[in-house]
Amino acid sequence: MTWRSPLALLRDALRGQRAREKELRNLVSNLPYEGLEKGKQPNRHFPGNAIKTTKYTLLLFIPMNLFEQFHRLANIYFVGLAILNFVPVVNAFQPEVALIPICIIMALTALKDAWEDFRRYQSDRKLNNTPCLIYSRKEKQFMERRWKDVRVGDFVKVFCNEIVPADLLLLHTSDPNGVCHIETANLDGETNLKQRRAMSGLCISDPEFKPESFDSLVVCERPNNNLNHFKCYAEKPDKEKVGAGIESLLLRGCTVRNTDTAVGFVVYAGHETKSMLNNNGPRYKRSKLERKLNIDVIFCVILLFAMCLVGSLGHFVWLQKQPGVPPYLVADSNGHLDSPGLSAFYMFFTMIILLQVLIPISLYVSIELVKIGQIFFIANDIDLYDEETDSRVQCKALNITEDLGQIEYIFSDKTGTLTENKMVFRRCSIMGTEYAHKENAVRLAVLEEPEESEEDVIFNQQPRPPKTGWSLDSEDANPEETQHHHCSRRKSKVAGNAQSDVAFSSPLETEVIPDRKLLQQISRAESSSGRSGSREMDPYLEFFLALAICNTVVVSMATAQRRRMSVFSRSHQASNPPDTLPNLAKMSGSLRRFITSWQRKPKRNRIFSEDSVIEEDHFNPPVKTEGSGAISGLQTCSLHAPSQDGKPATTSDNLSYEAESPDEAALVYAAKAYGFTLMGRTPNSVTVSLPSGKELVFEVLDTLAFDSVRKRMSILVRHPITKEYVLYSKGADYAIMELLGTPYAEHLCGKQKSIAADTQRHLDCYAREGLRTLCFTKKVVSEKEYESWSVNRQRALAAMENREELTMDTAVQLETNLSLLGATGIEDRLQEGVPDTIVALREAGIQVWVLTGDKPETAVNIGYACRLLEEEDLVINMSCKNTLACTSILDCALEEVRRYSNDPRNVDTTPDISLVIDGRTLTMALSSDLQERFVDLAKHCRTVLCCRVTPLQKSRVVKVVREKLKVMTLAIGDGANDVNMIQAADIGIGISGQEGMQAVMASDFAISHFKHLKKLLLVHGHWCYTRLANMIIYFFYKNVAYVNLLFWYQFFCGFSGTAMIDYWLMIFFNLFFTSVPPIMFGIMDKDISAEMLLGVPELYRMGQGAGEYNFKTFWISMLDAFYQSLVCFFIPYIAYRDSDIDVFTFGTPLNTISLFTILLHLSIEIKAWTVVHWVIILGSVAIFFIVTLAYSGTCITCNPPSNPYWILQTQMADPMFYLICVITTVVALLPRYIFHVLRNSIAPSPLVQARHLDKLDPSTRNQWIKEWRSFRGGGQGKRSGLSTPPSPTLEMPVEILPQSPTASDITGDEFTLNVITENYQRPLHT
Repeated sequence: MTWRSPLALLRDALRGQRAREKELRNLVSNLPYEGLEKGKQPNRHFPGNAIKTTKYTLLLFIPMNLFEQFHRLANIYFVGLAILNFVPVVNAFQPEVALIPICIIMALTALKDAWEDFRRYQSDRKLNNTPCLIYSRKEKQFMERRWKDVRVGDFVKVFCNEIVPADLLLLHTSDPNGVCHIETANLDGETNLKQRRAMSGLCISDPEFKPESFDSLVVCERPNNNLNHFKCYAEKPDKEKVGAGIESLLLRGCTVRNTDTAVGFVVYAGHETKSMLNNNGPRYKRSKLERKLNIDVIFCVILLFAMCLVGSLGHFVWLQKQPGVPPYLVADSNGHLDSPGLSAFYMFFTMIILLQVLIPISLYVSIELVKIGQIFFIANDIDLYDEETDSRVQCKALNITEDLGQIEYIFSDKTGTLTENKMVFRRCSIMGTEYAHKENAVRLAVLEEPEESEEDVIFNQQPRPPKTGWSLDSEDANPEETQHHHCSRRKSKVAGNAQSDVAFSSPLETEVIPDRKLLQQISRAESSSGRSGSREMDPYLEFFLALAICNTVVVSMATAQRRRMSVFSRSHQASNPPDTLPNLAKMSGSLRRFITSWQRKPKRNRIFSEDSVIEEDHFNPPVKTEGSGAISGLQTCSLHAPSQDGKPATTSDNLSYEAESPDEAALVYAAKAYGFTLMGRTPNSVTVSLPSGKELVFEVLDTLAFDSVRKRMSILVRHPITKEYVLYSKGADYAIMELLGTPYAEHLCGKQKSIAADTQRHLDCYAREGLRTLCFTKKVVSEKEYESWSVNRQRALAAMENREELTMDTAVQLETNLSLLGATGIEDRLQEGVPDTIVALREAGIQVWVLTGDKPETAVNIGYACRLLEEEDLVINMSCKNTLACTSILDCALEEVRRYSNDPRNVDTTPDISLVIDGRTLTMALSSDLQERFVDLAKHCRTVLCCRVTPLQKSRVVKVVREKLKVMTLAIGDGANDVNMIQAADIGIGISGQEGMQAVMASDFAISHFKHLKKLLLVHGHWCYTRLANMIIYFFYKNVAYVNLLFWYQFFCGFSGTAMIDYWLMIFFNLFFTSVPPIMFGIMDKDISAEMLLGVPELYRMGQGAGEYNFKTFWISMLDAFYQSLVCFFIPYIAYRDSDIDVFTFGTPLNTISLFTILLHLSIEIKAWTVVHWVIILGSVAIFFIVTLAYSGTCITCNPPSNPYWILQTQMADPMFYLICVITTVVALLPRYIFHVLRNSIAPSPLVQARHLDKLDPSTRNQWIKEWRSFRGGGQGKRSGLSTPPSPTLEMPVEILPQSPTASDITGDEFTLNVITENYQRPLHT
C-alpha cells in the first residue's frame, strides 16, 4: 500500500462525497480493474456491502453511552447534585457516597445498552460473513466470497432459495424467458412470488452468461428508500439506451424462488441498499401518561425549591437570633466566619442535596421494568394467540402500553381489517346481463353458520341461523349427514393448520360453482365461434379472457414448491378429501357433456356439496392450491380437454397461482371455473386454456400497472386468433365508466348505451349488497396507433426525470374509448367477532371511524353488517360537487344537532347520528375554512364512514381529529395503504393479514384478528393504565413522605442540613427496601378480572380523558404524604422529647415507621393479593431488618464522624420502640383507610361496584352481566353477530327528507338523510 498525503486523502473524500450526492450515478463493471489498488477503482466512491448497525465501539462505549444517558434531564440533575456535594461549603453527605445512587442507576442502564448493542454486533457479523458468489476475471468463474466483499460494479450469482446480498440489476437468469421469481417477505412481508425480468442485449448469454462481455455504462438514480420504484438505464457503446425499472431490480434481503440461478450487476451495496434505507429501527413515542409525569416532576422541582428556600430562610433567621457565635460553628484557617446571608445562600444548595430524593431517581427505571412486564403478559395471553397462523400479539413500541387504556377514537380500515380479505367471487354482469350464481351463493351460506360457545349464548343471546347447505335438495339431508357435516367442520380446523406458501388460496377463495345459465351461454358462444371460424371473438369469451389475463398472477407448477424448513415439518398434515371430490375432478369432456352430467346426477352433486365443507371453513388459513379435486372442485369438471399425447402435459391439476392481491386470485379462479384457465405467464406471453381444451398464447406487448391515481390496470396483447392489438382493462367502476362516458353517455348509441346503463345498475346493486366491484373493458388498437404509442412508451420508460408522470401519461393516452365487457361483484367476508367487538368498543365510549377506498354503498352495507350503523341511526350522506354544497350541508346538520342539544326534553340523551362522506367531499371538509365545522359535526356522530379515500387522506383525518379534539387516537389496518394512518395515530396497530406485513412493520402493536382488539384495549389497556398510573402516584407519595421526615427535622437542628438517619441506610431505603414492591404493584395488580372488563365495557371509560392519574389524585397523594410524614415524625418526637437519646437513636424508629407506613399504604392500594405480593412485601420488611442489623453491628466508621453501631439492636430490646411503631403507623394510615371505606360505601365508583361483583361466584356474576346487558342494550344483543342486517336502501323503510328546490338548484347535489326510524335518540351509556 502506497503512502498518500493528507491533502490527497481529503481531495478523494470530497470527490466521493460529491459522487454520492449526485442525482444520477454512472457505474461501470469492476472486471477490467480487478487487482488494481483502490485509488484506481472507478466505483471506489460508493460504500461497500458490509453493514454496521451497532451504536457503540469497544473503546468509545463509555463516553458515548454517558452522552446518550445525559439526554435525560433527570440524570443531569442527579449527577449535578452529586458533583455539587463535592463543594465543601454546601456538601450534606460524604461526597463519594452521594455518587452511589446515580452511579448504580446509570450502570444498570449501560449494561442493558451494552447487551443490546452486542446482540446487534453478533447479527451484523453473521450477516456480513454470509457466503455468496462473485465473478472473478482472473479465475474466469464465480468465486465464493462473503457479503462484506461485494462492491458496486461486481457481478453476483444467486441460486434458488438464496437471499440476495445487495441490490442487483438483473442481467441473466436460468429461465429461457429471462424471468426470475423472488419473494419479498423479508422486506414487506408479502409471501406471494413476484416476477423480475432480466435486461436483454447487454452481454453474451449463449451458451453461458459471460460477464466480461458487459461493456455498458449503467446510469441509475441516487439511493432512496422507495421499495416500489427504481429508475435506471444502460448505455451501450453505440450510445443506445435501454431503460430499466423496479421490474429488473433484485433487492437485498429478497429470496430467489423457483429459479435455478440469477446473475446481477451490483448497483447499491451496504447501507445504500433500499432495504437498509428502510431499516429505521424502533420508533419512539411518548405516552400521554409520560407527558403528565414530566409535568408532575416539574411540580416536584418547584416543591423542592420551595422547601429549600424555607430551609435557607430558616437558617438565616436562626443565625440572626443567636446571641453570639455558637461553639459548633468552626471558622476557617483565617478565623473568618461566613455572614448569615452567605451561610443561608450556601444552605439553599445543601438542602437541595439533602432533599434530592424528592425527585424520584429510580422512577424512570421502574417504569421501564413495569412496561417490560406488562408486555410479557400481553404477548403471552392465550386469548390473543392465533392458532391457525401460529402468531401472537407483537409489541413493538415498548413505552406506550398504558395508552391502550385511554383510547377515545379508533380509525379502522375496512378490507382485511374488518373483513377477512378473502375475496369470494359472487356475481357478474356480462354485456348488460346479470348472472347471480345462486348455486355458489347457497354453497357459501353453509360457511356462515356460527360456532358459538356457551359464553356467547350467555352474553349475546344471539339465535343460531337455520342450517343450510348449497345443494338444491338439501332438505333430504338426514340427521346422520348433518352430524357428519359438523364433525367435518371441526376436523377442518385441524386440517387447516397446515398452512400454504401461496397467499389467497384457501378453498373458500378457489372454489366457484358456475352459474348454469352462464355455462349454457358460454357453450353456445364457443360452438358458434367454432362453426363460423370467424376471427371475431364472442364478448362472453372475451370477458373471461380478460378475467384470466388482465392481472399479474404468477403461474408455477404445484410440484415446484418453495423449499422452506417450516413447510417440511407440516406438509404431511393435510387431510385427504372425500372420495367423491377426486372422482368429480377427473371428469373430462366437452362443455355440453358437463351440463348433461349436472342435470342427470343431482344426488351425486348433493353429496359433493355437503362433504366438501371439510375444506371450506372460511376461518381456516389458506391451503396450498395444487389443482386437486379437493381444491379445484367443480371448476375443473370437464372444462379441460384431456392431453392428446402420453406426455405429462401441464394441466390445471398441477398449477399453482401466486397473486399479489386477493381480488386477482378470485377473478383467475372464477375464470378457471368456466374453463378459461391461466396456464402460464412470461414477460412476453400469457397462455390461456379454453373450455374446449384449446390453448391460446397471447403475445404481451405491454402491461400498464395499477396505480392509485388511475385506479385501473391494463394489458396490451396481440390476439392469437384475430391477430389484432387488444387492450384489456379492469378497474374501479367510476374510473372505467368515465372512460366510456357512462352511465348516461350521449356519444354511445343503441346497444352499447343500453349495456353501459344496465351494467351501472348492476354495479349499484352489487355495492348495496356490500360487494367489491370491478369493470372489464376491451379496446382494439390499430397497428399504426400502437407503433406511435410504443415509441412514446419506450421513451418514457428510459427517461430519468419525471418517469412516473411520463409513463402515466402514456397509459392514460391509450386507455380511451373503451368497450365495456362486463363487471364482477366480489364478496369480502366479515371477520369473526367483528360486530361484537365494535359494539363493545362503542359501549366503552370509543368512537369508531372507518376509512376505506370502497364505494359508499359498499361501506354502508358493511357498516350495518358489523354493527357500526344501527337501524335507529340518522345517516347523513355527504357527497358534494362544490364547496358551497358542502358548507350548506355542514351548517344544516350542525344546526339540527344544536337544536337537539338545547331541547330540555333531551337531557342525558344523545342523537344517534352517523356520517357517510366520500373522498371528494372530505377534501373540501378538511379545508381550512370548513375544518372546524366538520370536526364539530363529527364529534357528535356515533360513527363516521369515509369512503373513496386515499392513504394521505386517511392520515390527514387522523391528524385533524387528534389535534383539534385533543383526544387519544388509535389506527388499525392491514395493508401498505394504511401505513400513513397507522403512523399518524397515537397508537398504530397492524393486522397480519393477507396483504403482507407493511402495516405490521410500521405499527406499535400487531394482532392477527380485529376481534383481538377487544381484549387488548378493554382488558390489557385498562390494566396497563391503572397499574402504571397508580404506581407513579405511589412513587411520588413514597418519596415525598420519606423526604419530609428530613425536612421536619430541620426545624429542630437550626436548618443546618443535618440528617437524623444514617446516609447509607437512606440509600438502601430507596434502592433496596422499597424499590421492588412498587414494581410488583405496577406489573401484577389486577383491580378487576378480565371477565368483568369484557362483560361490562363501560368500565373502560374510567381511563379516558383525565383518567385516574390526574391533577386531583396527584395532589391528594402529595397532601397525604405530608400528613403521614408529620405523623411519622412528631409522634416519635413527642415520645422521646426531653430524653437523652442521640440523633441516630431517634432516626432509627423514624426509618422503621416510614418503612411500615409506606408498605402498608401500598397494601391498602393493592386490589388482588397473590403469593408474589405476600413474598415481596414480607421480604422487603425482612431485608430491612437483616441489612440494618448487619450494618449496625459491623459498620462502625463507614460514614465518619457518625457511628451507627448497635443502635437497632438496642432499640429492638426496648418495648417503647414497638409501641411507637404500631401507634404511629396506625395513626398515619387511618385517614386513608377511612377515606377508602367511606368512598366505597357511600359513593362507590363503577370500578368498586365491579370489584364487588367480581367476588361473586361465576354463575351469579354471569347472570348479573346478562341481565345488565339486556337492560342496558335493549335488543342489541339479540342480533346475530355475523349476519348481514337488512340493507337500508332495499329492505327497510327509508324516509327521505324533502329537499329545497332552491338549494338543489344552487348545489346540484343529492343530500339525503336516511332516517331508519323516527325515534333516533337513545339514553347516554353510563
